[in-house]
Amino acid sequence: MATVRSARRLPAGEQVPLVESCGRVLAEDVAADRDSPPLARSVRDGYAVRAVDLPGELAVVGEVRAGGRFTGELGPRQAIEIMTGAPVPAGADAVVMVEHTVRNGDHVRIDRSAEPHENINPRGCEAREHEVVLHAGTRLDYTGVAMLAAFGRSRVRVFQRPTVSVVATGDEIVEVHEQPEDFQIRNSNAYSLAAQVARAGGVPQPMPLARDTVEHTRSVVAKALEADLLLLSGGVSAGKYDVVEEVLAGFGAEFLFDRVLIQPGQPLVFGRTGGDAGGKFFFGLPGNPSSTMVTFEIFARAALELLAGEDEPALHMPWARLTREFRQRIGLTRFLPARLSTDGGEVTPVAWHGSGDIPALTRANAYLVSDPDRAEYARGEWIRVLIK
Repeated sequence: MATVRSARRLPAGEQVPLVESCGRVLAEDVAADRDSPPLARSVRDGYAVRAVDLPGELAVVGEVRAGGRFTGELGPRQAIEIMTGAPVPAGADAVVMVEHTVRNGDHVRIDRSAEPHENINPRGCEAREHEVVLHAGTRLDYTGVAMLAAFGRSRVRVFQRPTVSVVATGDEIVEVHEQPEDFQIRNSNAYSLAAQVARAGGVPQPMPLARDTVEHTRSVVAKALEADLLLLSGGVSAGKYDVVEEVLAGFGAEFLFDRVLIQPGQPLVFGRTGGDAGGKFFFGLPGNPSSTMVTFEIFARAALELLAGEDEPALHMPWARLTREFRQRIGLTRFLPARLSTDGGEVTPVAWHGSGDIPALTRANAYLVSDPDRAEYARGEWIRVLIK
């Protein structure tokens, strides 16, 4: 892991309040400031005892609850009533659950044996003082935030979020507030990409529409390359007016690939500029809405997470059972809109009319991920899904 981290340039770090840290990527290792738990504690309501005294009747000599402490020491044939989370009194080596006891005044009857350390979490069993509990490169979720709070971190150092320029291209596109002609479409891609970028931890920077000329697209891209990552939608196919690759070549671009064997999203361009642009990575995403969305999730999101300082971006594709048969042409891995059941066990393909069908995408909460070598799946078969 250290080799991977040292091989790439990491973003600068910044201190943020703990309440603002969820979703951010740690820029420092975080160590425990004390043992956790700091004392042996009970994990059940019941009675602290000496295991050697059981079974039998014991004298109840006190009580201890979470937030308190028993100052004496437990003696032979004695018990102390104890609550979940309370520190285990000196002399006790087991806790018997209250359900297994019978209380009679100042005595308790326990008709079963107990093992030493039963129902006790020993000191430091969760973490030892100075032990690293969260590593740099980890994206914080609510459990990580809880860990930081438990070890007294009211502020934490995280990596700055990468900026991402979003450029939609095409003469057929108009802005959202405009009334399109029959042959025009509104600019949905810039907004869906901005939402995906924000969800992945980046700062989206929507740019002006780039028209289908080299000159205009070049002027928009020149400004867009000031960001950490450039995303373009449209203009990457083989059409007469698809000028994105020509424009990027003018910025000294090295094209690492320009096609992928998936549907939707085959004409996908990825590379890095050179020269005065400072070596910025870019993705030329296909222009149809579902193609843009799918290729971002499969390819661009991982790149963005790496730029954000995350160590191990992952594409999660669990398995689910098909609720009906499914057929396809072989040759491509397909990512098709689908509806995953509430429990995640079953998936149903959603009817759609191609990669421009946004209403179908809103009815879906996942994508089927089909094998390129399989022409059909039977009802009840397992298939991978990519969750939206």
